[in-house]
Parts: sequence; structure tokens; C-alpha cells
Amino acid sequence: MSVNRVTTRTEPEELDGVRAPLRGREAELAFIEERLDALARGAGGIVRVEGPAGIGRSRFLAEAAAAARRRGTRVFEGAAGPGEPFVPLGPLLEGVLSGEEPLSGAQRLRDLATTPGRRFWLLQELGDRLREAARNGPLLVVLDDLQWCDDLTLLTFHTLAAGLSSHPILWLVAVRAGSVPSGVRTTLDRIRQAGAHELVLEALEDRVIARITEDVLGAPPDPDVLRLARRAEGVPQLLVELLGSLRDEAVTIENGTAKLPAGPPAPQKLPSVVRRLDQLSDQARELVQTAAAAGGTVTVAQLAELLGTSSAALITAVREALDADLLAESGDRLAFRHDLIREAVEAGLPLPLRQALRRQAAGLPPGSAPADAAPAERAAPGDTVVADRLRTEAAELAATAPGTAAERSLKALERTGADARERPRIIAETIPLLWQTGRAAQARELGTAALAAGGLRPEDEALIRLALARLAAPFDFSEAVRQARTGAALPGISAAARGRLLAMLAVGLSMSGEHAAAEQVAAEAWETAVAAGDRSAEATLTTVRSAVSFHRMDLTEAFRQAERSAALADALGVSTSLWVPEALWHALLSNTTGRTAEALAVAEEGIRITREQGRTAATRMWLMTRTRILLETGRLADARADAEAASPTADDPGPGNLADVTLRYVMLRVALHTGDRQTAEAYAAEARRMRSDAAPVVRHFGSWMLALMADFEGRPDRAMTALDGVMTSPAADRPAYAGLIDPADAPVLVRMALRAGSHERAVQAVAMAERRAALNPGLPFLAATAAHARGLLDNDLAPLVRAVRLYEDCPRVLARASALEDAGRKMAATRTAEAVPYFETALALYTRAGAERDVARVRRRLRAAGVRRRPTTTGLSDAWPELTAAELRAVRLVARGLTNRQAAEHLSLSPHTVSSHLRRAFTRLNVTSRTELTRLAKLRDSGG
Repeated sequence: MSVNRVTTRTEPEELDGVRAPLRGREAELAFIEERLDALARGAGGIVRVEGPAGIGRSRFLAEAAAAARRRGTRVFEGAAGPGEPFVPLGPLLEGVLSGEEPLSGAQRLRDLATTPGRRFWLLQELGDRLREAARNGPLLVVLDDLQWCDDLTLLTFHTLAAGLSSHPILWLVAVRAGSVPSGVRTTLDRIRQAGAHELVLEALEDRVIARITEDVLGAPPDPDVLRLARRAEGVPQLLVELLGSLRDEAVTIENGTAKLPAGPPAPQKLPSVVRRLDQLSDQARELVQTAAAAGGTVTVAQLAELLGTSSAALITAVREALDADLLAESGDRLAFRHDLIREAVEAGLPLPLRQALRRQAAGLPPGSAPADAAPAERAAPGDTVVADRLRTEAAELAATAPGTAAERSLKALERTGADARERPRIIAETIPLLWQTGRAAQARELGTAALAAGGLRPEDEALIRLALARLAAPFDFSEAVRQARTGAALPGISAAARGRLLAMLAVGLSMSGEHAAAEQVAAEAWETAVAAGDRSAEATLTTVRSAVSFHRMDLTEAFRQAERSAALADALGVSTSLWVPEALWHALLSNTTGRTAEALAVAEEGIRITREQGRTAATRMWLMTRTRILLETGRLADARADAEAASPTADDPGPGNLADVTLRYVMLRVALHTGDRQTAEAYAAEARRMRSDAAPVVRHFGSWMLALMADFEGRPDRAMTALDGVMTSPAADRPAYAGLIDPADAPVLVRMALRAGSHERAVQAVAMAERRAALNPGLPFLAATAAHARGLLDNDLAPLVRAVRLYEDCPRVLARASALEDAGRKMAATRTAEAVPYFETALALYTRAGAERDVARVRRRLRAAGVRRRPTTTGLSDAWPELTAAELRAVRLVARGLTNRQAAEHLSLSPHTVSSHLRRAFTRLNVTSRTELTRLAKLRDSGG
């Protein structure tokens, strides 16, 4: 019996004689452990593992089989392969008839398999043997590479799995993601309908890439090595093979760190690519090699021309290359599955042949100069043609596949000489692509190096500074202003470049909190943009106009401009937007004015779309925005989890101003509401740093955070002192809310000021809140905050009760609970019984929010009012007092057998957010595995 299995290493099997750990699959392995626990209790089933080539399916199955053996479970392992000849039913029979403990009656089963007309009896016999084995203990049947299985194996697998579903047999099958034969797809559909569990192995995260890099190289990687490792895009097989090619030659260990002393190495052959090439027919191998030498994406017609044949003659070869996962369809073109695969194929070609194919692909005469010149030298004509094609491809891919577009743009840069006229333009094109796909530090290095080298024409320098201004906008507001202002002042630049630079300058000034200057620059930029017909700049400037209207408290106009800006940007497409994404401002504006449900819907749609597009930078901006919204809606645990998921990474340049004014502010607020002093003190330290930032808005946020912290510590005088600089700043740039962050902060400031004896500050805050409400009568939330602030200032019950009524239809949970508490406190002075319902409603809202400090305070008020019974905590289970509602929802889904990703989809959260909830739940419940968690969930929810 011959079953051609392709053995591939997806992670280092051994390092210095020690088996390397499987990195980045902890959640998936925990799920397998749960299924094995269930199997030990007699519950079988099917688990389907899916992922693209090289993602580690085989290694994962091996780890699962090892876990089963450690438990004493009998394991059968089989696998299919793409080679011929096949023995029908061979992959399944290989598993059950070989190994340390084959099924009984092996010879009879082999005879039945090779005797024509005995297939029915083979199926019956195989089923009987498996039943017999299962009566002696649970079984794990592993079947790898389902996509290569013959039809009889597929039919037998499905039939046996269905017929033996009541027996303790767990079927663990793996299949390659993407296009599979129709028979395989039918089998997958059937087992899904039968209740099969699904595990999708996805690309590894940065932290896992760093750990594997350290495993392979023997030392933590420096940024250059880690940047090179990221080129594998989280595919374990490519990552390990790439690192293995570096370990002995290109990498040195200096001061305990792995470094690249000679810079990035030349492309290397990769073992897995060599194996896949060797399995191809001669014609398919030549097609793949020709495509690699041509570079980028190619049409079948182009390949046919290069190979001297017809397109029809390449049908079989193209199908082979696609089935081998070397090439993939990209619209009407063919592209390599991964750029490292293309480089590895090209590296395997002799240099003369590579040069000849490049010249032929570029349409150059046979005697022209080679196209392999180093970037520091003058580019050959062939390289210029290839670079132009790569730039075109990058522009075409930018909207749908920005990661691939960034790689194409970098390749174009590599093929462009240092003194080439187009090089600065390519740098300017590459920077935003790198930034959008989460490689901000690399983007900044590219731009600053180009500026430092000097010798740039004004137009080229302007474009690079524009790209750097766009890059800096989320990280360093003042740097964005500096780059845009310097670029706009360059002599002789085009109207289009000047208009875009002025637009980014207006954005930078607005984000910095320099409102008067932003309005002035925006007016000048608008004329320039209109004259140049630049709709992208118009979209950006419309956002600035909205922000100016917001600062003036004209919220009707602010909304009108925000909606227009979002519509303009949507019509233009994301690839042309100057500041991604314009719609984010609309969500922030909606949240700040009490339209929180609308804001949340917009943010979640933004997260979904940018994730699908691979726009890492935009996704993180949306996550930050949703974090603020979740905070105000009283979903404190979700807000904290989102903040952790969106926190700056090692590849982010600088402290991150956008993170300062969103994530750090949210984390401090959550810590204060939950009574987490240690975390609050950590973010108060961040606030002190923010007080010295060049951007006024960052200083204002830092001041307000320190005031909140001082109030938390019972030091109202210090709180007022923290706000001195903000509330006495120039009126033109003073925050619209008299130093506050949100309209609902007005009652908070009034309370602080009155405690500190600063009546004038309290009056100032109330006047601002009432003016804002009067200017915008269509927004009940603003009227509620004004009434709440007035009631506190005058110690008057009537406006407090009015605030409670106005808050009723507003999803701003914490603001509503605060008004209920204040109204109850005032009422309790003379009408204790009437105050109790106010306190109890506030308590229920605080409890659902997870605001433990506020819960404790309101309970004290209830006790003072004579309420001795435990108030209702709507929405929570008494069986889980340690967990917040958000954490409990995640725990219950995971206890039902869902993976983190499945739970995230069910809850409309990110997997990172679910992971954060589970980490906290594990700590609070003192459990260390999903198995323990499941057992605890069954015990508690059953009332045991």
C-alpha cells in the first residue's frame, strides 16, 4: 500500500536536540484538551482543523495526538498526499492499520481493500473493528490533508463518523484553506451539518513571531531581525525556514541579541518551496519559475508568450501550480501565495537564466544589461520597467490588499537606483502603505532617511513630508504640524502638493487643540484644494470644518460637515484618503453628543471593514474610538479589553498622542470606577508626562486625568490646581468644555469645585453647560448634563430630577447613574423613602457596568437610608459574583466549547477582547485551563 504523504516542517521540530514548543496555538490546544476530556467521558465527535499551506496544521495534529497518548487514549494517524498512485481508502487505512496499536484483523482489511467488488464489506468490517476497539477505551482518529483524499476515503470517513457517533471516537481532520475539490467541499458541508467543531489556524501574532525567532536564532531579535521575520506574515513554515537560512550566515549574536551586521540578506531557497517545485511536472515547474522571474502578478497570456506556447496549453500547468499552493488567482492574473515563495523560486534559478527571463519579461533585447543591480547603483533599464509595473500593481492593490501593495512598493524601491529621479516619489508612495499595515516605525525610518540624505527637489521633498505628516497624525500631533508646515513652505511646489500639505497642517493643528490656527489654515487650504480639484483634500478639510464648528458649540453644523466628509471619503475610496478614516470623527462626535448607539454601530462597522481590508492602523484607530464609546455606555470590562487590544506596539513611533487622549484616559477612568488604585496611579504617571506635551489637547487631557485622580484620592484642592493651566489658557484654544473632555464631565467638575470651595469654577462649568444646551436644543443629552450641573451648583432637587428624566432615553449609563445618585442623595435629606428607588436604579446601572467603587458608595447610601436587604443586581448571576457581565458572557460561551474567535463572533467583539475577558476571569476564578473553567461553569450554573 502506497500513500504519498508530503512531510513539511511548520515550526522547528528540534533546536539543539530539544523539541521546540508549539508557539501561538495555546487557545486551540486548550480546545483540543477539552474535547479529549469529553472523549474520556464517552463523548466523541469531529473536529475540523483548517488553515492555509505552511500554517502548521500537521504540527498541530501531532501535538494533539501526543496529548491524547499522554492520557492513555489510543491514537490512529493517517494522511493523504498529492502524489500518485493512490490506493483507494489508503489514507484512512494507513492510520488504522499501522503504528504501535493497529486495529485487529489488519490482514483481512487489507485483503478487502485490494479485492474488487468488496468495498461494501470493507466498510462494514472497518466499522465493526472500530466499535470493538472503542469498547476497550476512547479512540482518536487523525486524518491529515483531507483535500488530497480520494472519493472513497471521503465517503468512508463521513459514513463511519456518522455511524459511530454514539461511540467514544474523536475524529480530528485537517484540510487546507481555500479552494478544494468538490468532493472534499461536500464532505466538509456534511460534517458541519452533523455538528463538527471547527478550528481555524491563522497567522501568528507579532509576539509569537518574536518568540519563534528567539527559539530559532538562540537570542532575542533586534528590530531589524524582527522586521525581516515579519516578512513571513505569520506563516510558521515560511518563518522558520527563513530564519533557518539566516542562522548560520547572516545573523550574529551581540550582547545577547540577534542582529544582521551586513543588513538584509539576499533571498534564499526555502526547503518547502523546493519540495513543492519538485513535485510539479516539468511544464508546471517552468511556468512557476518564469512567473517568479517576471516578478509581481502576471496574466496567463504573458506567461504563454514568455514560454513560447498558447494559453490553452498551460491549463494543466496552471492548475498544478494553484493546487500546490505556489500561485493563487488574483482577479484575472496569477500571483504568488507569498512574496517569500516568489523570492525562493527565483533564488533557485541560475543567475544568467534569471537575468534572461527578466529581460524577456521586460521586453528588452537579449544583449541588454542585467537587471540585478543593487539599489545603491544605477538601475538597469529592465529594473525601471519592472519597478514601474510594481508601482502600478501597488496602486491597484492599495484599496483591497494594502499589505501586498506595501510589499510591491518596497520591491519597486529595491529595483530603483539611489540617484534615480523617481526614487523619492516611490518612497512617498510606500510610507502610507507601510503605516496603514502596521509598520509605522519602518515607514518613518524610510522617510527620515530620505530627508537626511538631502539633494531632493522641492516637489519630491514636499511629497515625502506629506507622507510623514500623514504617518505622524495619530502618533505625534506636533510632528504632523511640523512636517506639513515645512512642506507647504517649500518654494515652487505644485498646487496639488501644497493643497494637501495645508490640509494635513489643518488636521494636525485641529488634533493638537490649536483651534484658531486650524480654522485659519483650513480656509486657505480650501481655496487651494478647490482650485486643484482635489476631492481628497476637500474631504479632509471638511472634517476640520466640522471640528471647528464643534469647538464653537454649533453641533448641528458640526454634524452636517462630518456627514459630508464621511460621504466624500467613502465615494473616493480608502486608498486616496489623506487621513484614514474620516468617518471616525463622525463616531466620536455622535458619542460626545449622546448618540452613543449610533456611534457604536459606526465604530463596529469601521472595525469590520478595516480588518477585512488589512488596514492595521485604521483598525486600531477604530478600536480606540470604540473604547471611548464602551466606557460611556458603562461597558467597563469591554472598554478595558478594547484598550488593551489597541495599545501601542513596539513598532509604533513615539508615545502615541492618539493613545494618550483615548486609551490612557479610558484606562484611568475604568480604574477609578472599579477602585483599582494601582492601575489608576500608573495612568496618573502617564498623565504627568502628558502635561509637558507640545500639543495643547494632550496637555488638557493630562490635566483632567490628574484632576480626576486627585478627586479619587480625596484631594479636591489638588484637583483644582491641576486644572489651573487649562482653564486659564487663551480663550481661542481653550477646550470647548472649559477644560473638560465630555459634556457629562460638567457635573463632575461642579462636584469637585464645590468640595474645594471654588465656587467660581463651578459657576463657570454650569454656564458653559447651559450655553451648550441652549445652542443645541435638539440634543437632550446636553440638556441633561446642564440640568445635572445646575442642580449640584444650586443644591436644588428640581433640576436633578429633570436631569434623571432627560437621561432616561440616553444610553450613557454612567452619566444617568450619577444623576440618579445625586437626585437620591438630595431627596434622602427630607424624603428618605422616596430616595430609595433612585439609589436602587443607580446601583443596578453601576453593577451592570462593573463600576465596583460606585456600587460600594451607593450601597452605603442605601444603608444610611435604612435599606438592609441586598438590592437587586439586574443582569448578573449570584453564582458568579467575581465576574463582570461581559466576562461572564465570554466564560459561558467558552464553557460551551466555543473557541475565542467563535465567541468573539457571537458577541460581536474582537478575539483580543475575548482573550482579555478570559484572562481576567481565569485570575479571578483561580483556574488555569479551559477544562477547569468548564467544570466550574457546569457546577455553578447547575446550582451545585
